[in-house]
Amino acid sequence: MPGPLNGTAPGTTADDLPRSWREALPGTSRRGFLAAVGAGSLAALLAACAPGDTKTGSSKPTGPAKRGGTLRVGTPPPPTSVDPVTAYDGSAVALIQLVADYLVWLDKDFGLQPRLATKWKSDKDAKKWTFTLREGVTFSDGAPLDAETVKASFDRLLDPKNKSAALSAFGDILAEGGVTAPDSSTVVFTLKRPYVDFPYLVSAGNYNTVILKKRYKGDFTKPHSAIGTGPFVLTSYDASKGASFVRNKRYWNKGKPYLDGVEVTFYRDEQADVAALQSGDIDTQFLSKAQLVKPLSGSGDVVVDEVKSTNLTLFTLRTDQAPFDKKEVRQAVAYALDRSALRKGIGSDIGQLGNDHLFAPAYPTAPEDIPQRAQDKKKVKDLLKKAGVKHLRFTLTFDEPGKDYAVAVQSQLKESGITVDLDQQPSGKFYGGDQKKDTPWLFAAATLVGYAGRPVPSQLVAPLVTSDAIWNGAKYSNPKVDKAAKAYDATKDEKERAAQARIIAEALHEDVPVIVSYWGGAVRAYNSTRFTGIEAHPSQFVDFSGVSKA
Repeated sequence: MPGPLNGTAPGTTADDLPRSWREALPGTSRRGFLAAVGAGSLAALLAACAPGDTKTGSSKPTGPAKRGGTLRVGTPPPPTSVDPVTAYDGSAVALIQLVADYLVWLDKDFGLQPRLATKWKSDKDAKKWTFTLREGVTFSDGAPLDAETVKASFDRLLDPKNKSAALSAFGDILAEGGVTAPDSSTVVFTLKRPYVDFPYLVSAGNYNTVILKKRYKGDFTKPHSAIGTGPFVLTSYDASKGASFVRNKRYWNKGKPYLDGVEVTFYRDEQADVAALQSGDIDTQFLSKAQLVKPLSGSGDVVVDEVKSTNLTLFTLRTDQAPFDKKEVRQAVAYALDRSALRKGIGSDIGQLGNDHLFAPAYPTAPEDIPQRAQDKKKVKDLLKKAGVKHLRFTLTFDEPGKDYAVAVQSQLKESGITVDLDQQPSGKFYGGDQKKDTPWLFAAATLVGYAGRPVPSQLVAPLVTSDAIWNGAKYSNPKVDKAAKAYDATKDEKERAAQARIIAEALHEDVPVIVSYWGGAVRAYNSTRFTGIEAHPSQFVDFSGVSKA
């Protein structure tokens, strides 16, 4: 499943490319924390030079849509191959989403919206799921969409030799051979265990699950291979410059898209990307960063749409080795943090406080009465004394996107007498190595890893804190959590789900294998004078089918 900040599992393969742009999806704010550093200063300077009233909000059309125009978009160049099967960075995913579509889309509230599937249902055990396909859908080359094509797409993702970034999402839920096509318009998924939230695993929330042609062989950036059922068609791609798209005349949603096309420019320097938006050279961005664009809101024609999200930077502590094998030590670290300062400084003041469990306030089943953990220096001292630790010192390992967060943690813990040594590693090294025994992001004593917003807590709990979890960097094991996680996944009763959520949340809050300081938000900046219909998405997903000229 999509894992870290850019929305996929880090280290999916040992030869993954460096994730120099990992904070892209959904873009948790970090760099603006140091007021005098880099792009944050640039954004502040630009805003200061262009006074005006603050403008925030989405650009929903206020009248009939106007057809025509080419939307100009800025984004970092994809650090990975733009292949729907394996891609995991934000730029690549956005490019793919212009061309290819999903069975189910996620709206800006993480609601399930029919796309290539019009309806779905499960058996009473939530173990067999039946999806009905939309009639009359064709690919951009005129080939019809049918159930066998959808089956082929999922068979491709479930085949380990293809090294799909979606495979970890399916985990012990869906395996090879679990997808059938009883007729041309019906696809059936037979799961290994009950899973009430399964529609999210075949939605944009598991973003590699776009539907491709049966004989797709890769080379998505070549126009003859980039064939999808989405609103646009790729006409050119240059890895160093950008990409061009035109309207898909065979798009299933009749009348859309309104745009003639989309022109994407790659900016290796995020300051240049922001400056291009400010100057009007581009109209919007795939991956706006709050700390860079919020100061521009109201400067000239720039508007910033903002949404709540469930993205987070996870502070993970190894529970199976000293010094974090003692619960009191982990709790002491948690009480040493000033969460409000982290949310404001690193999170650009758009998120919500975290409480060291994986149920964000946005989740309906999140317990509301677990006491909020706050900075308490006396308690830190008492807990360390109880653990028999005279002076706590440890190394915090992270890659470049986590730098500002790490510096802030180091500073805050120092106030409580805790020494933190910072170990910043190149992304390739941080996520490289053997994923089962020595990759730093899963085996270092303490780490910072960014995770994309998840629409449901199941997509965080199962892969992060269950005993055999694929991303269990804390090496945490609690039978009570394991049992409650499976029960949560299997029940449709909301009261029962809330009860299981409480069991999990209380255990994590007490045991502190992971620290959640705050849950982030997401933004998208755009030029309000040229186009309407541009919105932020909690996972920075891209849907420009409804964008039209202002």
